[in-house]
Amino acid sequence: MKNVVVPLLLLLASWQAPWARAEDAKTPYPSMAPLDQYLMERSAEIALARTAAPESISADAEVIVLGQHGYETAVKGKNGFVCMVQRSWFKETDDPEFWNPKLRAPICFNPAGARFNVPVGNKRTELILAGRSAAQMSEGIEAAFNKKELPTPEPGAMCYMMSKQQYLGDDGGHWHPHLMFFVPPTDPGAWGADLPGSPVIAAKDTLDRVTVFMIPVRKWSDGTADTVAGQ
Repeated sequence: MKNVVVPLLLLLASWQAPWARAEDAKTPYPSMAPLDQYLMERSAEIALARTAAPESISADAEVIVLGQHGYETAVKGKNGFVCMVQRSWFKETDDPEFWNPKLRAPICFNPAGARFNVPVGNKRTELILAGRSAAQMSEGIEAAFNKKELPTPEPGAMCYMMSKQQYLGDDGGHWHPHLMFFVPPTDPGAWGADLPGSPVIAAKDTLDRVTVFMIPVRKWSDGTADTVAGQ
């Protein structure tokens, strides 16, 4: 989810992660579109955010939505989880779809995951809505980390991305339901990631100073099977 949104590797030859950079792609979105194109009707965004995780989790989660000035709390939660819909600027800054206004990525963080990802995501959004370029946003995030204004991942930080309604890019729309785990920069081999037969995919996000481990699962949040994964 480069930010959660990181350049992910291949799980299988036909399974390319949604946030992976397309080296040969043209740049159909050279700059930010008008903000209104990134916004959603409030109730629709709340509903979409909740699809990131099974109802047993998302029903009692806090939900934050994108407004004119950044993400804001739309529903107060009871279980410490935070669900939201990420936009395109959570991708890598050199991704061709960094400014794609159609992108919608429902994601639901557990409490530890929220304490890391929400502040980092809010900072990205703050810089973008202030009119910063992708490069300037990157510089701002780097400066915030250097000043210790942003946190590092806690043990147990993770999230759910299991929405069948996700739109992660123009090439196919959605990938597979999956879980992601966030740890400080580390050796992916410690998790057995990216080895033949391993279900664990690793990605190093240098901007957000985190290593992300992604594990695909076989069902979407509504309980239906991911038919491609089941083949």
